Amino acid sequence: MPLLTRFTSPMTALISCAVFVGLPSAALAADGLDTGDTAWILTSTALVLFMTIPGLALFYGGLVRTKNVLSVLMQCLALTGLMTLLWLVIGYSLAFDSAGMVGGETNLHSFLGGTGRAFLSGVDADTLSGTIPEVLFFAFQCTFAIITPALMIGAFAERMRFSAVLLFSSLWLLVVYAPICHMTWGGDGGYFADMGVFDFAGGIVVHITAGVAALVACILIGPREGYPRTPMPPHNLTMCVMGTGMLWVGWYGFNGGSALGANGAAAMAITVTQISASTAALTWMAIEWFKHGKPSVLGIATGAIAGLAAITPAAGVVGPVGGLMIGLASGILCFLASTTLKSKLGYDDSLDVFGVHGVGGFVGTLLAGVFGAAALGGNQEGLQIGSQVGVQLFAALITAAWAGLASFGLLKLTDALVGLRVTQEDESTGLDLALHEERGYNL
Repeated sequence: MPLLTRFTSPMTALISCAVFVGLPSAALAADGLDTGDTAWILTSTALVLFMTIPGLALFYGGLVRTKNVLSVLMQCLALTGLMTLLWLVIGYSLAFDSAGMVGGETNLHSFLGGTGRAFLSGVDADTLSGTIPEVLFFAFQCTFAIITPALMIGAFAERMRFSAVLLFSSLWLLVVYAPICHMTWGGDGGYFADMGVFDFAGGIVVHITAGVAALVACILIGPREGYPRTPMPPHNLTMCVMGTGMLWVGWYGFNGGSALGANGAAAMAITVTQISASTAALTWMAIEWFKHGKPSVLGIATGAIAGLAAITPAAGVVGPVGGLMIGLASGILCFLASTTLKSKLGYDDSLDVFGVHGVGGFVGTLLAGVFGAAALGGNQEGLQIGSQVGVQLFAALITAAWAGLASFGLLKLTDALVGLRVTQEDESTGLDLALHEERGYNL
């Protein structure tokens, strides 16, 4: 052995040991902070924000007509900023302030948090929420509060006033989203939490609330001029597919991050998310291929989003078989809701928010109570499927009822204050020029 090698090897080992001993491991980090969990939630926060800007903005932007593309992008950008500030001022506190909550006891705080965390009062860089900084938990949950009202804009795209979008979304975040979030994720003492509801990443909190509110909104506002007589195809499917891919990738943070740690639960959540999205995309494609003779790009993209929405509540309790079956069910049922049901009832849910997110969230919420059972590949030993499905159904129906009734009232209030719908002339001109004096394309 060369002299230099003989000399450096022990020295290298000694230095490595000294450095290793000197660096705090995740398990030994001060005050219970886990650096691995923190790194993963930092990443997940960025991924979920990426879902709205640019993912959802491009997905929706490609689906509308050329004259309205900027209006959709503008709404996504504006809601990102506005929901962030509302979340800081009071939204986070209403959703997650646990003062007064007592497990097993129903009181006012079972339905809505307090004001103790307004403006992040009492929270600094060293305050922990579990094994991560609370300010990071705030930021992670903020991205959910951003995308949920942003999902709704697809239902009333191309015809709602920009001021109405901002006002309605702001009121809705506080009146609908925050209470349902608190009841489900606020901790022991939350109404749904105490019932044992499975909602890992937001089938109830995000997709059912947004889907039902979107349905109410599109019916109350009314259909687009010319619907359904005038064809209104997407103006840019290339943009739509790019947005689909961004949403799919971002969903890894949405579902995987909801484990709130870098662990096996996060790994399984990501795995079943991939399986469900893939299954639903191919299921939707196959149905269209069989019915119409050709598979469409729009169909496979929409199917993927349906599978992603449906697996969201179940990602923390089901295994690969559950992911497969939820993807299959959502591919079929969301297709029927977005085509047959919408056509028969005649409502103009422009970009199928209810058909994909409302129905997908409902399907996943119910099937979480089935495929969460260990016998079916889930991680819930001794699960009583019948009773759990009953709990899931009850929570989903209560959420749908509150989201529907409250959204109706908030839409009426918004209409009285600023008006809901643009004029017929502005709608004909297009919202890009009428509301923003800009064009998406210079042709």
